[in-house]
Amino acid sequence: MTFTQEAMHFINGEFTPGTSGRTFDNISPVTGRKIGIVHEGLQPEVDAAVKAARAALHGEWGYLPMAHRAEMLHAVADEINRRFDDFLEAEILDTGKPKGLASHVDIPRGAANFKIFADLVKNVPTESFMLDTPDGFGAVNYGVRKPKGVIAVISPWNLPLLLMTWKVGPALASGNTVIVKPSEETPLTTTLLGEVMNTVGIPKGVFNVVHGFGPDSAGAYLTAHPDVDAITFTGETRTGEIIMQSAAKGLRQVSMECGGKNAGIVFADCDMDKAIEGTLRSAFANCGQVCLGTERVYVERPIFDEFVSRLKQGVEMMKLGPSEDPETSMGPLISQEHKSKVMSYYKLAVEEGATVVIGGGEPEMPDELKGGAWVEPTIFTGLSEDARCIKEEIFGPVCHIAPFDTEEEVIKLANDTKYGLATAIWTENLTKAHRVARQIDVGLAWVNSWFLRDLRTAFGGSKHSGIGREGGVHGLEFYSELTNVCVKL
Repeated sequence: MTFTQEAMHFINGEFTPGTSGRTFDNISPVTGRKIGIVHEGLQPEVDAAVKAARAALHGEWGYLPMAHRAEMLHAVADEINRRFDDFLEAEILDTGKPKGLASHVDIPRGAANFKIFADLVKNVPTESFMLDTPDGFGAVNYGVRKPKGVIAVISPWNLPLLLMTWKVGPALASGNTVIVKPSEETPLTTTLLGEVMNTVGIPKGVFNVVHGFGPDSAGAYLTAHPDVDAITFTGETRTGEIIMQSAAKGLRQVSMECGGKNAGIVFADCDMDKAIEGTLRSAFANCGQVCLGTERVYVERPIFDEFVSRLKQGVEMMKLGPSEDPETSMGPLISQEHKSKVMSYYKLAVEEGATVVIGGGEPEMPDELKGGAWVEPTIFTGLSEDARCIKEEIFGPVCHIAPFDTEEEVIKLANDTKYGLATAIWTENLTKAHRVARQIDVGLAWVNSWFLRDLRTAFGGSKHSGIGREGGVHGLEFYSELTNVCVKL
């Protein structure tokens, strides 16, 4: 397919290389070989995209009845599903993740985000009040939701389609227009979505894509643009801080889901089979490149040794390999740069006194895969709570397991981090589950599950893990402006 060879910008309904003339290589994380080129956007491309989005906002799109807009977004989802294999191929090329994972999570959830929010926006009420007035006739107040305007979407590389549409879906459903700057590591599915928008008749300028990097490139120019009304971002905390500085000029609103150093908590009264299966996923799914993953696992002392042994056995059964191999359970990291970061933490953990239960190095791969960003899934024990590998997000297939003795102790341990995104609690005692879950300083607390999402519920983190909430009506609060209309009777 042609999109695997060249990722161009999508501006005002047309694919364009832009005017900068700058490109960069798209590198396979599986083999380390070039799979195509990506055009880099600078100020002219961002200006053109923002101009197109602003025009569309005040054009046909801005006057569409809500029901018609919802129908069009349903059509977007249907077209993604019709081209399921194309999106699957593009996502796998960019990320290297197992085909089974991408086909069961990334693509169907990426499509569903359009339908979920198209339906939701039709059913979200506003408020109304009767106000008494001195003349006795009164007044009626009612709220009206209106689009916020032009939204900049900065999306990450770990779940490229899913997390991009998680923002674009509610933004468009609320009547906004968007400019997406996907990660430079994963440009393909976002680019392909432009074809879908044209196919189903989304008006020109409603959905725009500008490729590039952050500093001195598309990301910086987009977040600083004065005609961007709001910015939504998923990525590391430091980048979020930089974006907030840009957004401060002009008092633009931001919604951010940033880093995490999440704790898994395993009580002695857990169902061990469930806890092992769930922790294998929460620590190693998507090669550990999940913001919600549990890099810190605390296990009640009576079952500590058994848990470590069984989790090790689970890791031993994992198979690293190419996406198309049905036996593959783990792919590579996203890039050589990220591999270097993860490997530096593997080395640091040992220097800090960790015991390597399994992994800790680079796997031996076949010759055709040796250029890929492969690392071993890894379990550590023995680190002190002030170790850097306990405090800092690694974002790889790794977890540290430590014992605890009391409920009060583990709550303190779980909360002893600058982050506050998620936790996974494993216990068959329902009273304990409720009691502990509400005491963990996070935006999402799972009990006897992980990554189980009702899209109507709030998603986001506290502390250094983010600002605001996405999902359900909570996301729509960000993507719309509320006007109160007061009518004197």
